[in-house]
Amino acid sequence: MRPTSALLSLVLLAAPACTHGTNVQAPPAPVDPAERARQLARRVIIADGHVDVPYRLHEALGPNGAPTEDISQRTTGGDFDHPRAVEGGFDVAFMSIYIPAELQKTGGAKVLADSLIDMMEKVARGAPDKFAMAPSVQAAEQNSQAGKVSFALGIENGAAIEDRLENLRHFQQRGVRYITLTHTEDNLISDSAASQGHGTWNGLSPFGKQVVAEMNRVGIMVDVSHLSDDAIRQAVDLSQMPVIASHSSCRQFTPGFPRNLPDELIRVIAAKGGVVMINFGSSFLIPEAQDYSRQVDTVFQAYAKEHGLTKDRPEMKAFIETYLREHPAPLARVEDVANHIDHVVRLAGIDHVGLGSDFDGVGPTLPTGLKDVSQYPNLFRVLLERGYSETDIEKIASGNVFRVWRKVEAHAATSRSEG
Repeated sequence: MRPTSALLSLVLLAAPACTHGTNVQAPPAPVDPAERARQLARRVIIADGHVDVPYRLHEALGPNGAPTEDISQRTTGGDFDHPRAVEGGFDVAFMSIYIPAELQKTGGAKVLADSLIDMMEKVARGAPDKFAMAPSVQAAEQNSQAGKVSFALGIENGAAIEDRLENLRHFQQRGVRYITLTHTEDNLISDSAASQGHGTWNGLSPFGKQVVAEMNRVGIMVDVSHLSDDAIRQAVDLSQMPVIASHSSCRQFTPGFPRNLPDELIRVIAAKGGVVMINFGSSFLIPEAQDYSRQVDTVFQAYAKEHGLTKDRPEMKAFIETYLREHPAPLARVEDVANHIDHVVRLAGIDHVGLGSDFDGVGPTLPTGLKDVSQYPNLFRVLLERGYSETDIEKIASGNVFRVWRKVEAHAATSRSEG
């Protein structure tokens, strides 16, 4: 399956190097996989397909409208800040411009998207020695060379474009490089995974099919996370470009969980050149977490019905907090993330898997060993121990999604020149 065995990968020495005209034996590569993983994380570009920092900051705005957390410094909450990113060798975060499903009905989706983009641009301007926006692969690579963490942008929920195709061009010009077509409910574009088998459109809507074509034209990657199986199949078929699943894992390990991808669709995405980016949330990784989620949902619904409460009532929030503290959820381990990577590689090959952590989106359900952006080397260590080569890991870390991103950029440039 992979070009190197675990044993060989641990004992190979670097080839002799030439320095100032003198042949000098390079120092041996570190044998300890943990140290080798840390060095690898510092050397390769790590790009994560889904980091929910923008909405985390939005929910903590102060009275002056500015975030109360400064992610350029170490923070006590959340899963991302600059010091921890440096510790983990982290380079490129696709910052999620998250649009709650209710805005599809109440309005304001585009306004919120623009405001979250404004906020991330302001954060980058406020710490120019630490952060920079990345509207292209080239910019992301240059930022990494300059020692800066990049903010790429992905809109989570195509409701942000409302009902106007021209808003796709608007968001492309604002730096958005992927759009997740829908979220937890069907929208004007697509059926959601949550409505699997009984969706509004039996996949994509007629408008949604136009959206996919226009995203190809303007240079925005199509993201199929959160879509129903039928919608994913149709999006892959209609798109002239490879698609990504920015934060989805493998349904093989979580039967009946529609947010994860079945083997058939992993192969379909890969056959078009796309990438499945593994979600780190425990409920995406292990069946025990799925069982727990169903159990707590039943308990919460029963309590709410018995006491006549809605989910936003303080009494309900207090009950949920107490219950979760007294009945902690089972957690996956970093090895479980590697299991999902293994599965995609077995099905589709090393060129079709990436990282889509959902940091700041899945919170306390993150696995042991992958609690924040400082801990990517822990995953690299497990992959090295399983026999992945450093070239393999670089593809997983960023090479695969960068390949798709470049292809979408090039297609849009050709479309512009022909138009």
